[in-house]
Amino acid sequence: MFIPPIRHSLANQHPVRIEGDYVLYWMIAARRTRYNFALQHAVDLAKQLNKPLLIFEPLRVRYKWANDRMHHFAIAGMRANAEALADKPVTYYPYVEPKPGAGTPLLHQLAKKACSVIADEYPCFFLPTMIDAVKDQIPARLELIDGNCVMPLRRPDRTFTVAHSYRRWMQKNIFDALLEIPKTDPLLRSKLPVLQSLPASILKRWPAADLEKLLSVGGLDSIPIDHSVSPCDKIEGGSKAAAKRLTHFIKHDMQRYDVDRNHPNENVTSGLSPHLHFGHISAHEIVLETLENQDWTPDKASAANGKNHGFWNTSEPAEAFLDQVLTWREMGFNRTFRDPDGYDRLETLPEWAFNSLMKHKPDKRPVIYRLEQFERAETDDPIWNAAQREIVRTGVMHNYMRMLWGKKILHWSESPSDALRIMIEINNKYGLDGRDPNSYNGIFWVLGRFDRAWGPERPVFGNVRYMTSKSAKRKLRMDEYLKRFAKNPPKDLFT
Repeated sequence: MFIPPIRHSLANQHPVRIEGDYVLYWMIAARRTRYNFALQHAVDLAKQLNKPLLIFEPLRVRYKWANDRMHHFAIAGMRANAEALADKPVTYYPYVEPKPGAGTPLLHQLAKKACSVIADEYPCFFLPTMIDAVKDQIPARLELIDGNCVMPLRRPDRTFTVAHSYRRWMQKNIFDALLEIPKTDPLLRSKLPVLQSLPASILKRWPAADLEKLLSVGGLDSIPIDHSVSPCDKIEGGSKAAAKRLTHFIKHDMQRYDVDRNHPNENVTSGLSPHLHFGHISAHEIVLETLENQDWTPDKASAANGKNHGFWNTSEPAEAFLDQVLTWREMGFNRTFRDPDGYDRLETLPEWAFNSLMKHKPDKRPVIYRLEQFERAETDDPIWNAAQREIVRTGVMHNYMRMLWGKKILHWSESPSDALRIMIEINNKYGLDGRDPNSYNGIFWVLGRFDRAWGPERPVFGNVRYMTSKSAKRKLRMDEYLKRFAKNPPKDLFT
């Protein structure tokens, strides 16, 4: 089964070189071996050409917000890939750059002997810029494969601005997309020639990463990244950990997802956003596993209605979860892909939201905090401080608390542009699911994107939706949450 053509594009016009030594898969976003269109395409091409497959998964130093937390999570994913590919007819080559620029020529050297280079297409962070920088420099064809969402990035013909319109469009088109799923294991029963070894000159200059050493205590100390943001003990990177988390969620937590997910005391969210961001799990796998758990068949679906329930006709919790994966997450990718230069700019807010925020920009704030005060959770609001400590300590933040967290940053910053800068900085520095279309989606929702105008008009917010800690405390169960993420949490919470 070949991949859908709509998911394939060429970054340059070099021909496929049948005289090459191998097909090269440059794994940069879909960092997994299951449900991976790019890997599937690379396997298909290697079969056609009867060539070995070389899987090259690098981790560079020069990316913004590079720190121990992000590196450790990504390297744990590399270790999982090494284990999954150990008995497969491929050569897996993980490389972790020891200093800025050390790995820059490596792709070029590998591409010299490649029939074609297959790479993941990803519409956010530094990856599009990196592709632009290398596409005309490498001496081989560069093919990009979109494996980001259940819906191909190029299938929507417009940029959606509200959830209802995207949801209605998705519901009309989702079944075609579900007929074009990636193989569970693209390498299952594959027979490929095996590359005997990489050239000694390459391995001498760019040795394969010692993943166990890098993951050990102090293993990242020699790499010039931010060591102040420590790895997360409770969230393990890699496809194996992601699959385990998905199974636990579906079997134990999803039954309460629709009624308890907003309550910080309850840990019933999927917890999969870090794994989705790092490509350790596919949205296809999440959706298929959810539908299978519900014994769902296409004849159970209703006509497209644009509503967040009553379309799939699964249980209410499953319906709510599918809406998060297939509407909110994918709408963020739609926006980012179609507006690569504006998805993170204030000026691209809906006109009503931008104008309202600008009108109230001169309004007096109740208090103004600096970035450093926000980072250290030094506000006068214990609820906000708890949310901030959660992301600093754990790398994630409860979904509802993240919305409140952003609203209060807007309330306590000198201007909307300052609020945006602060939200992006904190979210991307500490959040394992930061630097992602879905997380930008959440940040900009705080400022009015994907929302509607609300009344009454208020100071600072104007017609942008208003949220308060007092209201959250009244509506939500959060006493245990506040204890856990207090400045000095009770020790018995961890015993």
